[in-house]
Amino acid sequence: MTIWMWLFIIAIICQRLIELVIAKHNEQWMKERGGVEQGETHYKWMVLLHVIFFLSLLTEAHLQTANISFHLGLFLIFLIAQLGRVWCITSLGKFWNTKIIVLPNVALITRGPYKWVKHPNYIIVGIEMFVIPLLVGAYWTAFLFPILHVLLLKIRVPEEERALRKAGVPD
Repeated sequence: MTIWMWLFIIAIICQRLIELVIAKHNEQWMKERGGVEQGETHYKWMVLLHVIFFLSLLTEAHLQTANISFHLGLFLIFLIAQLGRVWCITSLGKFWNTKIIVLPNVALITRGPYKWVKHPNYIIVGIEMFVIPLLVGAYWTAFLFPILHVLLLKIRVPEEERALRKAGVPD
């Protein structure tokens, strides 16, 4: 694995760790205002999926023997996804979180990408789970993890929708 691949993966991991800090602050802010957490039973599976994704990515990229050349098109897709990720986080502001936490009777956020798509961040994560491995030659990871992501979303999205309805969040 080349040095740029290591730096690329380390940068993404650092980004995710910073996002977890933001999510923890947002979680505290929401709970102080009566926010209710739901979906705790599947959250551990989401965490596990993302940890194993990075372990798979690192392992497969490390074992990669072919000379992987830089692919500008894939990198541009990655950069656009990162802009989308930041747009999602900033659009939700204090309501952005990795967990399902809702404040009762607070209107649903409908600005930014949420104006057009109900769960844009999940689309972005799916794109990332495909593009990031391709950039470092981790082809099995690129194939497997978007599928696992979609399977987990079949649990996550309905759980989010139920939590919002239960909290009386108006559409």
